[in-house]
Amino acid sequence: MMLKKELLEILCCPKCKGDLLYEPEKEKLTCKKCSRVYPIKNDIPIMLVDDAQ
Repeated sequence: MMLKKELLEILCCPKCKGDLLYEPEKEKLTCKKCSRVYPIKNDIPIMLVDDAQ
């Protein structure tokens, strides 16, 4: 299952507020500004700065 377009439009990096690049095949969201990577687990984005890579 993919994340809904409406959700992706409102999500931003919780650290720097940058836009996110959605990579469904890799199950991750990557911040375009600070390059933090947020995992997607069971179709839920894990937007915790401490869990970002």
